[in-house]
Amino acid sequence: MNAKKSIILLSGGLDSATTLYYAKDKGYNCYVLIFDYGQRHKREIKSAVEIARQLKVPYQIVKIVLPWKGSALTDASVKIPIERTLSQISKDIPATYVPGRNTIFLSFALSYAEAIGAKFIFIGANVIDYSGYPDCRPQFLEAFQRLIKKGARDTEIAIKAPLIRKTKLQILKMAMKLGVPIDKTWSCYSGGETPCGVCDSCLIRNKAFSIMKKKV
Repeated sequence: MNAKKSIILLSGGLDSATTLYYAKDKGYNCYVLIFDYGQRHKREIKSAVEIARQLKVPYQIVKIVLPWKGSALTDASVKIPIERTLSQISKDIPATYVPGRNTIFLSFALSYAEAIGAKFIFIGANVIDYSGYPDCRPQFLEAFQRLIKKGARDTEIAIKAPLIRKTKLQILKMAMKLGVPIDKTWSCYSGGETPCGVCDSCLIRNKAFSIMKKKV
């Protein structure tokens, strides 16, 4: 089991939950990392915990303070983009981008991996149907892999991003096949108790569900 010991970054959203279930299905020994970084949509943390518990995998919640804000997700005074077209969503880096977020998350995951002897780090990054975040691109993950080679004790730890080139519809189909509790996942950025339906994340998710319904 140690040979397949893995750290899974779990936000509580569809992509990260699907990544966790994928890793579990492939026989990886999963250790989940959940981050509380002051995000306005803290509801996702509850979803992440429920998903980890349902799958019966160990999880850690790591609290991070980002006092400099810099994102609509960490600063309530910055408006979350709403009702944008899907073409607009994919063209720019939106206000919901959290500076250095995946760099921070992967750094924690690397530390955790080295501490417990894990050989893999799974992240649900996606470059097809996504909100223009630069740290969701394959080039970023490749660069971080090189960083591991140069700056870690265990230079063989590998980053895995099984969803990196999948559409949201493909991810949804994959989630259904793997038995992901989709009703427990949370994607909305707005911070309420029910999805707003109009933020970028909701629009991308809803598009996939809409296409799926038409095909059924």
